[in-house]
Amino acid sequence: MSWVDITGWVIVVILFVVGMAGAVYPILPGALAIYAAFFVYGFMISFEPFGWVFWTLQTLIVAVLFLADYAVSAWGVKRFGGSKASIWGSTIGIIVGPFVIPGFGLIVGPFVGAVIGELLAKSSMENSIKVGFGSLIGLFTSVVVKVVLQLVMIAIFIVWLLIG
Repeated sequence: MSWVDITGWVIVVILFVVGMAGAVYPILPGALAIYAAFFVYGFMISFEPFGWVFWTLQTLIVAVLFLADYAVSAWGVKRFGGSKASIWGSTIGIIVGPFVIPGFGLIVGPFVGAVIGELLAKSSMENSIKVGFGSLIGLFTSVVVKVVLQLVMIAIFIVWLLIG
């Protein structure tokens, strides 16, 4: 194994780790980091194992991940009676929360954002808090979906290398 191969594998593994961390921490480019790892492998080691079926499967999974991420989070808010304002608030909270409250902001941010959004939409405090909890359920469900699909992406990559 050459130094280029070793460097390629190190970068691939780092991108996989960043990708999996991105499933939980939304600022990191989760699925895109994993997708980029395939290109790093191809450029530094070989594109030979990957044909159109591999790229089609991986691209479809990335597309599903992007759609599911938003849809599942919005579902949690909507399921608990939230408005568009609470969906926006939850989305802003998930982005800003980790910076305002390091460590806990990932959970507190979407909750507070959804509550504020719902209060701005003239909802009662009780309903706003219920919608805030819905945003957390959506967030946790979204994280589970992302982790599973990103692990599937990595598994397909490994299987393709073993059979290719």
